[in-house]
Amino acid sequence: MSALRAFLMLALSCLVAVPATAQPLDKVTVAGWSQPISEITNLLAEPDKGFFKARGIALDYVPGNGGGAALQNMIAGQADIAFTDPAALYLALDKGEKLVAIYNIYPQNVFNVVALKSSGIRTAADLKGKRIGVYSLASGTYQNLLVLLHQVGLGEKDVAIQPTGLLNFAPLMQGQVDATAATDTGLLVARAKGLGEANVIEVRDQINLPSDIFVVKESYYEQNKPLLKRFLAAYRDSAAWMIAKPEEAARIAVTRAINGRDEAVNLEIIKLRNASSISPTTDREGLGRFDLDALQKGADTFRSLGLISSQIDMKAIVKNDLIPPKDGAP
Repeated sequence: MSALRAFLMLALSCLVAVPATAQPLDKVTVAGWSQPISEITNLLAEPDKGFFKARGIALDYVPGNGGGAALQNMIAGQADIAFTDPAALYLALDKGEKLVAIYNIYPQNVFNVVALKSSGIRTAADLKGKRIGVYSLASGTYQNLLVLLHQVGLGEKDVAIQPTGLLNFAPLMQGQVDATAATDTGLLVARAKGLGEANVIEVRDQINLPSDIFVVKESYYEQNKPLLKRFLAAYRDSAAWMIAKPEEAARIAVTRAINGRDEAVNLEIIKLRNASSISPTTDREGLGRFDLDALQKGADTFRSLGLISSQIDMKAIVKNDLIPPKDGAP
């Protein structure tokens, strides 16, 4: 009996020593509007924090050159999810694309138009006949500029729009353009680099559309709801971490973001982006929740301004069912 017991104990020890086979991770690719910059540190921190791995997801990120480019990359099959803006969504829906919005990344509009005080440009109406820089013609800077112009009776023909790239404040500071369409974080960096006194025209004063949202193909949404639910829970976790621990995020951005060498600047950028992630709706219902009225107003405004021709019912496009509940697991 003792020999049998010894044999069983040895066999048991061998079984215990064999490591359990790790479950394979489900790959999810996000098409971004930008390069890996500090304001998306919550995504870039995945190797350090593992928010997505904890939900069984292997996260991949495809850089882009504006929200329109992010959406096109996703539609073309280079990614599963687009990190894009409402303007790009409206334009794609107007062309017949079957898409759904599944998460409100930044409920607050962060776009603006900036001009040096010496230019005399103080209001949107003052932009008539001026040279205006945009990140790209596939970016939210371009689309939000058009909305701003239309609100004061101007159109694209009334100005000279010049794509100037992500570092679009350099042409402004060098006098190559009279004003530049940008974001709050872009303005912050430009001021740190010596922009000087400037007048800032905020797009949100005209219409407070979300800056960025997650969008997927309707077919992908229908076929991958459990996976998308896990993805959104992981993203919510990462966003909540960056809101709660901006200093840690700023340190991680030093090594993860291409523009993250200055930890102090990282911190200010992250604080701005954290603020744009919160709204009265998210305060009540949790991060990621949509304000349907705002998105519908945006679609109606785009149609009234002639930017799209279709009547879009955003109730059919916006899906809140996969967003994790406030302060809880999915």
